[in-house]
This record gives sequence, C-alpha cells and structure tokens, in this order.
Amino acid sequence: MPEAYERHLVPVFFHPFAIDLSARAAALRPRTVLELAAGTGALTSALLTAVPTASVVATDLNEAMVTAGSAREPRADWRQANAQDLPFEDGSFDLVVCQFGVMFFPDRPAAYTEVRRVLTPQGRFLFNSWGPLASHGFGAAFQTALEQSMPDGAPPFLKDVPHGYSVPAVVTADLTAAGLTLASAEEVTLEGVAESAASVATGFLTGTPVSAAVQDREDAQALRAAVTQQMTDQLGTGPVTAPMTATVYTAHQ
Repeated sequence: MPEAYERHLVPVFFHPFAIDLSARAAALRPRTVLELAAGTGALTSALLTAVPTASVVATDLNEAMVTAGSAREPRADWRQANAQDLPFEDGSFDLVVCQFGVMFFPDRPAAYTEVRRVLTPQGRFLFNSWGPLASHGFGAAFQTALEQSMPDGAPPFLKDVPHGYSVPAVVTADLTAAGLTLASAEEVTLEGVAESAASVATGFLTGTPVSAAVQDREDAQALRAAVTQQMTDQLGTGPVTAPMTATVYTAHQ
C-alpha cells in the first residue's frame, strides 16, 4: 500500500497542499516541529525545504509508512507514534503540523489534547482536512465509478473517512474540547494534475483501504478495469486535472 500511495496519490493530491502548508509553517518561524500522520513524507520534505533551520520529527502510526518515509526523507527524525498517546515530553515543540491526518484519529479531542500538551506555551497547531467529497474532483469521480461498478455495495471509505471531517464547526468543537483555541480556518482550492485517470484509479484501488474490499472478490480484475474505464470516461485521456478543496486550520493554547 505505501508504494502505490506514494506512486499514484502523493504527487497529485498531497504535494500541492504540502507546498501550501509548509509555506504557512515557515511564516511561523518554528525551531522544533512535530509532524503527525506523516505518511511517506510529502509534507516532511516540504517542511525541511521551507524551514531548513528547524528540527523536524515525523511520526506515523503505521510502521510501513514510517519505514517508507524514513527511506524517502532521511533528514527528518522518524518515529512510530500514536497521536493519541505521543511519546514526547510536555512543551517539546513550538509547531505541531498534520496534513490530511486528523480525519483518521479515532478520538480527535484526545489527539488534540496531546497536541496541546507537547506544544510550547506560544506554540501553534497547523493542519488541514479535506472538504466534502463533491469538492474533490478526483475523489468524486472515483466514488461514482466505484458505485457504478459495485451496485451490490461500494465501500463508503472516501466519503466517510478522508472527506468525513469537513465541517469547520465540528473541528472547532473538537479543538475546544481539548483546550485549544481556533485562530483561523481558511478554505483552499488547489488544482491536482495526474498523468492519467488510470493512475488515479490505481492509487485509490491499491493505495487506500478500498483495496481490502476489492482484492478478494472473484471479479476483482474486471472491477478494477471497469472503474478505470469509467474514471477515464469522466476525466478524459492523457494527463488530467481536477480541483481539490480543503480547509486549513491554525490553533493555539
């Protein structure tokens, strides 16, 4: 999964927002940075470029992601860590940053409480979260293709998880419950560019938990082909582009 994620999804979905988020991080002039849910290091690399004087600790719950990320970006200090139980001392970081990871935390107020604990008194928590699925051109096209190809019940993963935490009022309430104060929430729409609709389909089908619902089916190969063709019909042949919307949040103690 990390290989497919890195090959097909990171350049299209995560790199554009990593540039955006790292620029915002640089404006805060941090000296010590903790990254949560770092994945394979898309934001990690952007942070190290944008803030070359800062020390960056990159963490992820998934050991395979940590292994892949540390190989890809060895300039950071990589640690396997649960965001809800961080293995760091109080007040260790003046910036905690997370790109498209908070949606996966089982208990967000608990994770945010840990963020508050490891932040310095003047520290900041900078993170983003995807907007509704309809606001993500690639994700919406994939889900439509999946539902058409699996009328017996397409997995709702994209809608329920990556795009299931898209209401700023809900995010604000979770931050408040953890003792954090929301400083800003800005909606950002960027353009994703993929080498083909087939590449994006492959990324979703093999680089996300959707793969578990497909790989054991007797018609898995035909299903993948059908989804790929329908995405190509929707997005076009050759290189394809689509808008992607997220909200960027900044919070503090």
